[in-house]
Amino acid sequence: MTKADIINKIVEDTGLSKRDVATTIEAFMEEVRQSLTARKEDVFLRGFGSFIVKHRAPKTARNISKNITITIDAHDFPAFKPAKSFIAKMKNSTN
Repeated sequence: MTKADIINKIVEDTGLSKRDVATTIEAFMEEVRQSLTARKEDVFLRGFGSFIVKHRAPKTARNISKNITITIDAHDFPAFKPAKSFIAKMKNSTN
């Protein structure tokens, strides 16, 4: 499912204008993005899940083609952790 599919489904379900729904979805995504990148805050959506910032420590790796050792700097990256109720629904829907 794409963002356009989500927008169309919400328009169909609510009767709101496509422009309003698209603007709301974009604003939501931008707020999550800003929270994770600029403020380093996790975003918790009860019953759905959490968008969290994880940290990777620096490490050494090998570039096999050039036969050299390189260092990969420490960095943060976004991750999603589904809520327990969301996981339970997924498990029950497969049976």
